Amino acid sequence: MAYPGNPGSGRGRGPLIAVLVVLAVLTVSGGTLWYLLSDDEPTNTGAALPTAPDAATAEPGGSTTATPAPAASADPRFVKAGQCVRNEGPAGGKPKLLITECAPRTYEVLRRFDGATSGERDAEAKCGKVEGYTNWYFFDSELDTLDFVLCLKQR
Repeated sequence: MAYPGNPGSGRGRGPLIAVLVVLAVLTVSGGTLWYLLSDDEPTNTGAALPTAPDAATAEPGGSTTATPAPAASADPRFVKAGQCVRNEGPAGGKPKLLITECAPRTYEVLRRFDGATSGERDAEAKCGKVEGYTNWYFFDSELDTLDFVLCLKQR
């Protein structure tokens, strides 16, 4: 006997809840997979910097000027003009700069431009005004305030 206000017999909410749970699991799984597979690393590109320049590029007499790297980090995001970096990236591949002491086979930072960069042409234009530069490097992230261009001189 059915009472007023009683939904009576019929389909329960079980199938609806099951469908919602499956959709939630698929959404979370898909989002996680997208996050893990997406290239969310900032674009870190620059001029092709050789990892081991030939002996002709070393300074005659082997003189060096030592500028110590900051103790906190060797990340090039923190490099300043006058400091040196070395390329730890694969030959012919994407450069991976690390702050280091100035020595032969390193790159001295002649000038640093902070702020938005649009890539290679922008880096070339900015460094074209810097006397004595031999290479450039730019870091382009999703946040323009983190972008920078380095004008480098091979030592």
